[in-house]
Amino acid sequence: MRRSGILMHISSLPSRYGIGKLGKEAFRFADFLEKSGTSVWQILPLSPTSYGDSPYQSFSVHAGNPYFIDFEMLEEQGLLQREEYASVDWGCDPQRVDYAKIYENCFPVLKKAFARFDTADAGYQAFREQEAGWLPDYGLFMALKNAHGGRPWPEWEKPVAMFEEEAIVQARKEYAEEAEFYCVLQYWFYSQWFALKEYCNQKGISIVGDIPIYVAYDSVEVWTQPELFVLDEEHTPTHVAGCPPDFFSPTGQLWGNPLYDWDYHRETGYAWWIQRLKRATTVYDTVRIDHFRGFESYYAIPYGQPTAEVGEWREGPNAALFEAARAQLGEMSIIAEDLGLITPEVREMLERCGYPGMKVLQFAFDSGSSCGDLPHNYTSSHCIVYTGTHDNMTLRGWTDSLGARSVSFAKRYLRVKDRKDLPEAMIRLAWSSVGELAVAQMQDFLDAPASARMNTPATPSGNWQYRAQEGDFTAMTARRIRQLNALYNRGPAAEE
Repeated sequence: MRRSGILMHISSLPSRYGIGKLGKEAFRFADFLEKSGTSVWQILPLSPTSYGDSPYQSFSVHAGNPYFIDFEMLEEQGLLQREEYASVDWGCDPQRVDYAKIYENCFPVLKKAFARFDTADAGYQAFREQEAGWLPDYGLFMALKNAHGGRPWPEWEKPVAMFEEEAIVQARKEYAEEAEFYCVLQYWFYSQWFALKEYCNQKGISIVGDIPIYVAYDSVEVWTQPELFVLDEEHTPTHVAGCPPDFFSPTGQLWGNPLYDWDYHRETGYAWWIQRLKRATTVYDTVRIDHFRGFESYYAIPYGQPTAEVGEWREGPNAALFEAARAQLGEMSIIAEDLGLITPEVREMLERCGYPGMKVLQFAFDSGSSCGDLPHNYTSSHCIVYTGTHDNMTLRGWTDSLGARSVSFAKRYLRVKDRKDLPEAMIRLAWSSVGELAVAQMQDFLDAPASARMNTPATPSGNWQYRAQEGDFTAMTARRIRQLNALYNRGPAAEE
C-alpha cells in the first residue's frame, strides 16, 4: 500500500508555553493529517533532552520528555491552576524554542502539580508496576542529578557513581520523594502520549517514532548497567562513537557515546536490545532506528580524541540481533536509517533483516544521473523516500544553497524553469516515486526558509528549536496535500 507521511516533532507543535505539548495542538495536528489524507506522522525521539538539547542525547532510552507534558490537561485533572503556568516566561520568540527558559521554569510548575497528586492513585501504581524494569532507577538517577546541580553521574561521589549497593540503598531512602516526582512525571507523560497515539490510530494515522542506536554516557543505562558498554574499571569509555571524515564533515562527527560490548550482548541473547525494541514497538507503530549501518560495523574513536579523524571500524552484531528479536517478539515494523557509508556488507544485512531503507532526494543531485537516490534508479518499492530528514535543510534553504551545476541538473530532471519552483517539484518527485512511503518535513509544505532547519549535524548549539505557528495548518494547506496524495495514490480521493 502506498502511503505518505509528514515529519513534525512534538517540540515543533504550536504552543503558548514555549515548546510543543501533548495537548490540544497535538490533537489538532492529527486532525490536520486526517484532512490532508496523510496516514503517517513521523516524530523524533520522545526522550528527555540533555546536552545540546538533542533528543538523540538523552538521560534514558525509556523515559519521555517532561517538557511535552500538557499543563492544560493537568489543570483539567485539578492538579494545576491556570495562573501557575500561563503567566510564566516561556521565551519571547514564537518561532524558536528557548530551552534555557523551558529548563528553568517547567519543573517548578510540574512540582506544583505533583504536590496535589495522590501517589496512591491506582493508575499510577499500575504504571509503576508495569514499568518496574526501568522507572525506579530513572527516578533515582534524576533525583541524584538534581541534587548534584545537574552534573553528570561520573562527577558524583564515587560509591554512588559506581552504583555500589550500600550507597544506592541509602540514596533510595534519602531521595525517595524527589525520585517519586520524576516517576510521576513519566506517568503523566505516557498517559498523555498514549491518549494521543490512540486518537491518531483511530483516524488511520500511524506513528513513526525514532530511536538512536547509541545511548548517552550521562544516562541511567550506563550508570546502572556498565556491563553493557565498553568501559574501563572506573566506568570511563575506552572508545566512543562517531563517523569518520567525509565530504560533508572534514574532521568527521564525534558523537561521544559509549560503544556497546557486543560480546556481552551476544552472550545474553541480546536481552537488553530485545527489551528496548519491545518497548519501542509499543510506544510507536513503526520504529526508525538511527544509524542502522552501525549494527554491521561501527566506527570506534579512542576516548579523549578532539575529532573523529582517528578511529577504526569494528564488527557489530549484524542481523543476528534482529533475528533474535524476531524470534521473541514476532515481526516488527522497522525503518532502517541506512545513510552514510553503505558497503555491500551493510546491504546484505539489510536484505537479511528485510527492513526498508531510506532514499533522500536532497542527496540526489550532486553526483549525476547514476545516483541511487534518484527515483529512476530505485530497484524496489521497499523503501522510504524523503525529500529531506531532520538533519537536512528545508527544501527552500536547500534550493537557495545549490550550486549552479546542481541547479541546472535539478531543473532538467524535475522539468521546472525557475529555481524557486524546485521545492514543490521535489515533493512531487517523492510522492510520484515507487517508494512505499513518501515523507516530507512540515516545514517544506509551508515553504519555510533555511532558518526553520531542525538540526545541523556536527554543530553543538542552535538546533532542535523550530516551532510552527497556530495559523500554519490551514484548510487550504490540508486540501493541497490531500490533492497530492490522491494524485499519486497515497491517500483518499481529493475533495472537490
